[in-house]
Amino acid sequence: MHGLSRLGTGSNRSVSPSPPSSPRFRHGRYKNFAGGGGGVGRGGKQSAANKIVFVLISTVFRRKGVLLFAPLLRSPPGSVYRSPQLFQKLWPYMEAESNATHNALMTAWNLKMHQGWKPCVNSIISKTGFSELPKSNGFLIIEANGGLNQQRLSICDAVAVAWLLNATLVIPIFHLNSVWRDSSKFGDIFDEGFFVHALRNHVNVVRELPEDVLQRFDYNISNIVNLRVKGWSSAAHYLQKVLPKLEAMGAVRIAPFSNRLAYSVPSNVQGVRCLSNFQALRFAEPIRTLADKMVERMVMNSSHTGGKYVSVHLRFEMDMVAFSCCEYDGGEEEKREMDIARERSWRGKFRRRGRVIRPGANRMDGKCPLTPLEVGLMLRGMGFDNNTSVFVAAGNIYKAEKYMAPLKQMFPLLETKDTLATPEELAPFKGHSSRLAALDYTVCLHSEVFVTTQGGNFPHFLMGHRRYLFGGHAKTIKPDKRKLALLFDSPHIRWETFRRQMKDMLRHSDVKGGELKKPSGSVYTFPMPDCMCKQTEAAANESSLSF
Repeated sequence: MHGLSRLGTGSNRSVSPSPPSSPRFRHGRYKNFAGGGGGVGRGGKQSAANKIVFVLISTVFRRKGVLLFAPLLRSPPGSVYRSPQLFQKLWPYMEAESNATHNALMTAWNLKMHQGWKPCVNSIISKTGFSELPKSNGFLIIEANGGLNQQRLSICDAVAVAWLLNATLVIPIFHLNSVWRDSSKFGDIFDEGFFVHALRNHVNVVRELPEDVLQRFDYNISNIVNLRVKGWSSAAHYLQKVLPKLEAMGAVRIAPFSNRLAYSVPSNVQGVRCLSNFQALRFAEPIRTLADKMVERMVMNSSHTGGKYVSVHLRFEMDMVAFSCCEYDGGEEEKREMDIARERSWRGKFRRRGRVIRPGANRMDGKCPLTPLEVGLMLRGMGFDNNTSVFVAAGNIYKAEKYMAPLKQMFPLLETKDTLATPEELAPFKGHSSRLAALDYTVCLHSEVFVTTQGGNFPHFLMGHRRYLFGGHAKTIKPDKRKLALLFDSPHIRWETFRRQMKDMLRHSDVKGGELKKPSGSVYTFPMPDCMCKQTEAAANESSLSF
């Protein structure tokens, strides 16, 4: 006979089925691509027949994101990195518009067109009918791996599973990742006491196992059974397979715990996820103190724009460039460096039999990391002038001196954590990539405009957090990289045409900013409608979110 689980009483909801094993975010595409007046293309460099063949092939294979026949064509549009040539052509026009009276930073978002939303997770969770925490069915121990936001995902999903099983959650263990190489513990990154306190009315959280439980397992946590839970498991799986073992043994481990809970779960479980992520998880005091100072400095540096600034998550580290299998303008030296980097980090993966690397097809399909120069071109085309304060969140940029120079030329008021904080302030965080990422996360969170360039957990969590804070709008520029590849490969495009295309892209990001979660989407990126209510509903359901 099973013990009490959260979905056993007080809820008429059925357990939602698990989504496909590899849920993916699918992003909208532009259906119309305006040309004209010196627009995209290279004129006589490519025959009309080749153009027709390319259009037909790309139409057939675009849905799968694979352009198998691209190599048969001679440099199809968008397949070659020609952004530096485009920059040289357009730079005089940018200079002419420097110190413009109108900066896109002040009017980037049309918030009136979006229905106001307000967090209401407490009212969603309270619908389960429990007036107080029932007796625990046992202890849940999980291991969080990966970088900062992968750990965040594991933590919040563990809270949701503990709530679902009516288990007591032990503060998650952080696995020392071979890539991130950060030995930080939970309390080094997050405020442990606040986390326990914030969840006290929903999930019981303890810092370590009680003495009697440890004694039962000979004081060796490895003696506690490790349940191998498949990725994206449904709520039903946990209730049917994990709960009986938890009750029988009093404690279970799930390691690793990355992506072990399906996106699609009952709304009250989603509410627990949001409670954990947006309210209970806050950074440790040393991180908060320095991060707040950095935000204040960005605001002060942006006094000419009312304290508003742009933040950019730039993914142009050597490993990212190497993994993308894209080519830039470094010639044979770049190819040699990328081959070495790929072999160092992914031994043999890119040399397997049958593996074909197609840099041109990758670029056309929008899979290449944007260079700092390309980010600058995009932003200047959108109307952000040289008075715009820009914060760049990034690791070690590949050949930073070369690739960052044009971005600094376009945006002189550019900052990174290394320029915004003193060496003495950063010293305690050096060698701890997750703590440094937490500083970047906070400065990006409070920017007026956030720019994501390559996907990943960092922007996905940040977009959701910004929606949660800003009335449901992500205030995020998420560029169409397929379209950018075509535009950047057009050295003869007119400034007016390029600028019109960029402004259309900004408007599209504005429209998508208030997007609701789809069945296959993550509540961490799309908190509406599971964890947020429209203003009228929020006023009726929940007057305050304070603890």
